[in-house]
Amino acid sequence: MMRYSILNRLGSAAGRAAGLILTALALVSAGTLSAQVLRHETTTLNIEVPVRVFKGDRFVDDLTISDFEVYEDGRLQSLDAVYLVRKTAIERREETMPFLPDTKRHFYLDFELSEYDPKIRRALEYFFDEVLLPGDELAVITPMRTYRMKSDIFIRAGRDRALEQLLGILRRDILTGGAEYRDVLDDMRSLALTMVGAVGMSRTNAESPMAADIFVSAGSIFEISTSVEEQLQMYSTCLSRLESLRKVDQAQLIAFADHLRGQSGRKEIFLFYQREFIPKLDPAVLDAYMSTFNDRPDIVQTVTGIFEFFHRETPLDIEAAKTAYADSGAAIHFLFLTRPAPKVPGVTMQEQSEDIFAPFREMSRATGGYIASTANLDAAMRSAVAASENYYLLYYTPKTYERDGRFRRLEVRVKSGGYRLSHRLGYIAD
Repeated sequence: MMRYSILNRLGSAAGRAAGLILTALALVSAGTLSAQVLRHETTTLNIEVPVRVFKGDRFVDDLTISDFEVYEDGRLQSLDAVYLVRKTAIERREETMPFLPDTKRHFYLDFELSEYDPKIRRALEYFFDEVLLPGDELAVITPMRTYRMKSDIFIRAGRDRALEQLLGILRRDILTGGAEYRDVLDDMRSLALTMVGAVGMSRTNAESPMAADIFVSAGSIFEISTSVEEQLQMYSTCLSRLESLRKVDQAQLIAFADHLRGQSGRKEIFLFYQREFIPKLDPAVLDAYMSTFNDRPDIVQTVTGIFEFFHRETPLDIEAAKTAYADSGAAIHFLFLTRPAPKVPGVTMQEQSEDIFAPFREMSRATGGYIASTANLDAAMRSAVAASENYYLLYYTPKTYERDGRFRRLEVRVKSGGYRLSHRLGYIAD
């Protein structure tokens, strides 16, 4: 099954197809929830805000409590403490009241891939060699299931052996989990090629040798004798299948944010998402198709609807997802893996990632995470890790607080210096 099916199947048997970060919910037990809002007795409430400060690409590590300003819904707050953290160590602290920051790390490596990329090896070698420390917890999410482990178990098992086993699991699960998705795309490609061939046979006077070359059907598993109506119906069916495999369940997405909210410590999610393409008729072929069947308005209308105006709406409420993940206290590092479009004669492989890309990007921004669009998986992983391992923890007591379930928007500023800051968007007052 395609990776997004987990959003409809959360809680099903572990052997069923799964994907996306929500898999973690199916395999962890319920526990006492400890939110990112810290309470002392019933009278005092303190808000924790992780903040990353950069000058260009360099993390700035010499700021003090007097350099920061925190605004809640536009109102300036008084800071109670600021801590500089590297990995899991508190390197510097300034306090007007003491806190006990929980710097234990929970890593989620989520591979939202329909095709296995050999570059995964170098990214994981770096992660296990340079990032993972004793005491860290790790969940590796594939399109099939989630694998949870503690770093010390990985170390005791032997790094090289465990890494090879994990890479084998990833390759198997990505190929298995994305099989139906790839099959649908192959069917759509073959159908498009068949339609190219049908137009080529119908057109007796191609405008140019180049145009004639375009109308050559190659590699199609569908008979050229299949009627145009049947071809269009099969293509439309493929689109529907593709949509069902990519469906995102809003409720389950929010449920995972709630799970993260109840997990103490630092929660770092590395989300790897692969560029996607939909096969469509080449514009020259589409024009020829419209011309060939200009006496069949039903066919013209269907072709136009499928190939010219196909557009996928964003499948979820982005604002609800942003507020839920900002409130969770997790940081989502979104790594969008680009790749060139496949070349198919007479067919245009049009990118169709924006409907999923946009929500993931906005969720990452709302959590103060790192965002990259690159073909270099290893470099993207290194940059995301560098951005995640160094941060400040700011604490303040809201001047006014009411448990009304409303979202409180946060803004952190540095008084001078022209810095670039990333932090969570806010929290829900509940």
